[in-house]
Amino acid sequence: MRALILIILLLWPVTAVAQDNAAPIATDTSARDDTAIRDRISDIIAVLGGHESVDVAVQEGVVTLTGEVLTPQDQTALTELAQRIEGVIAVRNNTVETTDLDARLTPALERFRTRALQLVSSLPLLGIALVVFVVILWVGLALARWQRPWKRLAPNAFIAQIMQQIIRLAFVVLGLVVALDILGATALLGTILGAAGIIGLALGFAVKDTVENFIASIMLSIRQPFAPNDVVEINGDIGTVIRLTSRATILLSPDGNHIRIPNATVFSSRVVNYTQNAERRFLFPISVSRDCDLAAARNLIERTVQDLPFVLDQPRAAVWIETLEAGGVVMQVAGWIDQRQSSLPLAQGEAIRHVKRALEEDGFEIPDNVQPIALTRATIDPPAPTSKESADIAEVSPGQEEAVSDMIKAERNREDTPDLLRADGQKE
Repeated sequence: MRALILIILLLWPVTAVAQDNAAPIATDTSARDDTAIRDRISDIIAVLGGHESVDVAVQEGVVTLTGEVLTPQDQTALTELAQRIEGVIAVRNNTVETTDLDARLTPALERFRTRALQLVSSLPLLGIALVVFVVILWVGLALARWQRPWKRLAPNAFIAQIMQQIIRLAFVVLGLVVALDILGATALLGTILGAAGIIGLALGFAVKDTVENFIASIMLSIRQPFAPNDVVEINGDIGTVIRLTSRATILLSPDGNHIRIPNATVFSSRVVNYTQNAERRFLFPISVSRDCDLAAARNLIERTVQDLPFVLDQPRAAVWIETLEAGGVVMQVAGWIDQRQSSLPLAQGEAIRHVKRALEEDGFEIPDNVQPIALTRATIDPPAPTSKESADIAEVSPGQEEAVSDMIKAERNREDTPDLLRADGQKE
C-alpha cells in the first residue's frame, strides 16, 4: 500500500506539467471575447501605423487578417503580433502585397527625407570631425616630410622612406579613429579594418613574390653583405657590385655587361665576396714526365713561384702532386697575391709562364697530350728548336680592374637610380 502511494506521489507533478503545457482550447469562448481580441489587435495596428488597409476579424478565437501590406516582412510581423494576443487560437493571414506605386514609393521617400534631415542636423558635428581628421593628417604628413630625424634613425634612404610611409599610415588611421569617435561610429572602423585586412591578405597571396622581394630588399639594405665595387659571385654570376636598388642587385660582369639579380634571389643564394679579403690564391695544374725526379720538380716549381715579386711571402706558395695520368704526373701549383696590387688573371698567367720556363731550363720534360706515331719508311726530321722563354717579369698590376672601376664609378654617379649601399656602411 505504501509503495502504491509513493508511486502516485512521484507521478503527480509530471501529469500536472503535461496538462499545463498542452494548453487546451477553452469551450466557453464568447462573442464578447472575440470583440475584445479584434479591438486589441486593431488598436495595436493603428498605433504602429502603415497598415491602414488591413482589416481584422475574429470568430471563435480565430483571427483573420485581410487587406494589403507593403512587404512580406509586414505579413510575418502581423501574424506574430496576432499570435501574442491572449485568447487567440489561430491566425489566418490573408493579406497580400500591394501593387500600388504610390503606396510603395511614399515610405521610401519618407525615409529619404528623414535621413536627409538627420544629415543636415549633423552637419556641424560632421564638419568638426572632418576638421579634426584634416588636422591630424596634416601633422602626420608634416612629420613624415621632416627628413633629418628619419635619416638619422634609418641606415639608408630606403628604410627612411618606409618609416615615413608608416608614419603617414599611422596618422591616417589615428585621424579616422578620432573622427569616427566624434561621430559616434567607431564600430564602422572595425568593419573597415576587417575588410582591409581580408583584401590585404588576398593581395599578399597574389603578389607573394613581390612581397618576398620587398622584404629581401629591406634585409639586404640593413645587413649589407657587400659594398660598392666588391667583386662577388651570386648564384653563379660573377661581377662587380654597382648598386643595390629596392628591387634588384646590379652587377657589372668582367665583359662589361649589366647583371640584374632580384633581391629575393640574392638573399636566399650563396654569396661569394672576393674583395672582402685582400689576399687571394691562384691555382693551376701542370704536368711533368713520369720518369723525372718528382721531388726536384716540385721544389723547383715552388721556388720559382715564391720568387715572383707579386707573390706574397705569407701564405707561402705550395705545390703538391695531384694525380698520375698516362701522359705524366699532374701537379697543382698555388700562390697568394694581394688583389689591391696585382690582377689575379695576369698574376696566374705570369706564374704559369715562369714555371714552364724554369722546368724547360732544368731539363724537365713537359709531356704533350698527343700520342706520337713512329714512321719507319721515312726519316723524321727533328723538331725545330723553340725560342726560350724570357726571364723578365711582366707587369701584373690591376690596370684592367682600374678601368672597370672607372666604369662602375660612372654608373654609381648616375642620379636617376637610388643606391641602398653605402661605402661607409657596416657590413655583416
